[in-house]
Parts: sequence; C-alpha cells; structure tokens
Amino acid sequence: MLSFLGAILLGSALLVLPFSSKSGESVDYIDALFTAVSATCVTGLVTLPTVATWSVFGQIVILILIQIGGLGVITITAGFMVAIHRKMGLKDSQLLSDALNVSTLSGLAEFVKKMLLGTFIIEGVGALMYMIVFIPDFGAKGIWISIFNSVSAFCNAGIDIVAENSLCNYATNPLVNIVTCLLIILGGLGYVVWWDIIRVLKDVKRTKFRCVFKLTLHSKIVLVSTFALILIGGISILACEYNNPLTLKNYNFFDKMQIAFFQSITTRTAGFATLPQENLTNASSIICLILMFIGGSPVGTAGGIKTVTIVVLFATTIATVRGKNEVTLFQRNLSKQVTRKAVAVAFSSFIIVALSTILLSLSTDAPALDVVFETVSATATVGLSRNLTSSLNVWGKLIISATMYFGRVGPISLATSFNLKKENINIIKNPTEDVRLG
Repeated sequence: MLSFLGAILLGSALLVLPFSSKSGESVDYIDALFTAVSATCVTGLVTLPTVATWSVFGQIVILILIQIGGLGVITITAGFMVAIHRKMGLKDSQLLSDALNVSTLSGLAEFVKKMLLGTFIIEGVGALMYMIVFIPDFGAKGIWISIFNSVSAFCNAGIDIVAENSLCNYATNPLVNIVTCLLIILGGLGYVVWWDIIRVLKDVKRTKFRCVFKLTLHSKIVLVSTFALILIGGISILACEYNNPLTLKNYNFFDKMQIAFFQSITTRTAGFATLPQENLTNASSIICLILMFIGGSPVGTAGGIKTVTIVVLFATTIATVRGKNEVTLFQRNLSKQVTRKAVAVAFSSFIIVALSTILLSLSTDAPALDVVFETVSATATVGLSRNLTSSLNVWGKLIISATMYFGRVGPISLATSFNLKKENINIIKNPTEDVRLG
C-alpha cells in the first residue's frame, strides 16, 4: 500500500511541474494527482485528455507510472536486486511472495527475472506491430505512440496518446484490434499461467494433445474462464448493439464482430475504447459492468475480483445447492481457505463499489447508470467511462482517486495490512450455533 502511495505522490509532484504540460503552465494539482493515481493503478480514467494535455516529459512520467503499476513496485525493486546480484533475505522474499500472490518462497528471484524479461519482450513485439500502422499515420512520432500504447495495453492501463477519443478512429483496423487484444489478454492471464503453458508445451511431442491435462488447476481455471468470458461477452454485446444506430448498426458484419469482441476484451480491466461508452444500450452497459467487476486473472496486470475468484464462487454455490461437502473443479477439491478468500475478495470489492457509488452520487447529479459505471470501472481499474470523468468536481475526483487506489491495492491486502493481531489457536472458542439463510 505504501509503495503504491509513494509512487503516486512522486508522480503527481512531477506531473504538476510546468514542463510536464504542453502549454508550459502547471495543471491543477488535483488533476495531476488524479492522473498519477490512474496511471499507477493502471486504470485509465482521466480528467484531462492525455494526448492534448501532457508534454513528452509528462507522457514519459505517466508511462513509467503505468509500468510500475502494472508490474508492482515491490516486483520492480526485486528486479533491481536481481540485476545487481543482491541476494534477497527471508523478509524480502516473503514480501515479494505476498505481492505476487504466490504460495512458495523458492525460486522467486528466477521468477522475477523471467517475469520482467517476458514483459519487456511482449511489450517490444507489441510496439513493433503497432508501428506498422502508427508510423505511416503519425510519422516518426508513431514510434513513441507505439511504445506507449504497447506498454499501456499490456499493463491493462487503457491510457493512450493516439487521440482524445481513445482508439475509436481505429475501430475497424484489424491489426490495431488484434495487437491490442492480445496484449490485454497476455497481461491479464497472469505470469504463472505463462510459465505453466510453456512447461507443458515443452513436453508436447511426447504427450501430444494430452499436454492440456498436464496444466495446473489454476491455469485450467484461468484459460477456460477467460475464453468463456470473452466469447459470452462478445456475443452478448454483438446481439445488444447489432441494430443500435449509435454504435454498430452502420458497420458490416465483420466490423461488428471485431468491435463487439474488442469491447468484451477491453472491459476486462483494459480501458481502451473503440465505441463511445455512453452510446451503448442499457443491456450492453450492464454486461460490461459484470465483465469489469470480474476483471482479469491473478498474478497479472489486470484488476477486478479476478476470474479464479468468480469461478470458485460459482463452484461453491453449485456444491452448496447440490448438498456436497467438497467444492470440486476439474476433479480437484478446493480448500476451505480458498473458498473463504474468494468470498472475502468479492464482498470487499462490492463494499468499495457501493460506498464509492453513494459518495459519488452525492457529488454529482449524473444518471445512476453513469455513476455505477464510473465506480465499477474505478474499483476494477478498468478505465472506461460514460463520459463522466471529465465533468467531475473536486470531490468527485477525490472519490474516484480513492476508489482506484483501494481497487488496485486489493481488498484483501487492505484488510490484512490493518490486521495486526493473529488468531490465538489456544484460546477457548465460542460455542457453535446455526442461523437461517435464504
């Protein structure tokens, strides 16, 4: 929590400097702070248009904050320690293990090394692919735009310097759509899944198609849920917007497909837009709210309550309805600790959304759907808005800034940071009594 807060405060101090803006005049500190929070928390909500407001220096600061936010301050610090061959102690390893949400302390240094190397390779390839489109359109400036967009997409930040309307001008460009979607998905899958896929692919010659069954339970849940959410979300949005004259009606079927599936993928905490969100039907907006709240997968750059959490909750519900004592997924039983944590994560995120929605409603007279869309987007660090962010007053900006921060550091991290006492297993326990539910 403190590392993210420190990055935010340093970033806001740099962004408020006169040479950080294109006009050469300092922006209001509240806007600099909001931008720093949005970049560090890889959200993408902005009160000022990025491309029109910030100078190259300001954009570099924002990009560094996005990279720090995507990888995590602790992870980057550990990367430097590995680079200078400094050995991590037990305390450092435990802190890094908690930050990465992994359950083992062994091989952390190697994990961080591969994680950073993989990140920079994917971002570099993404930038090169973007250059095919952006250099012809923007000249030499297209190189910087490509690098910025690639890092932002992989980190699921959603901040871009292409245009004030995000990627709407490239809504029907297959290359921009494919590259952006792949970067979002790779960042959102999580690093643990990367290495697991690589591990089984090395053995593909011997096991052939059976290598899929060699994946860990975590990877299976992530891959299946990611594919299902993209498919269901894309088809649902396509159906809801097919004849909407403000969105898809005037496009051919192929373009409708790629725009709808881009919307399904970007709502998974990426925040790029090829459609004005305020033009979506109410049905599509609700679908997007669900996708935003779920978000990406653990140990990645995405936000939300995570795919694994929602799958565990769903499996727990099914097991309870069927009267089973064990929660089972892919012929594996889940521990009670995992199911309890899933409930805690989901409920904590719901509380953040509820409180921020009530507070934001007090500071603006915007329609309820716009307010909920804004707060869910901030909590899940998505960055999509129904054109409300730019019209927020000072209180509204502070509320959304706090929501983005708490949404990024994670409800569980927030709760455990204040939980200074550990349960004493030797104390006399309270008697057990049943209550009525439902």
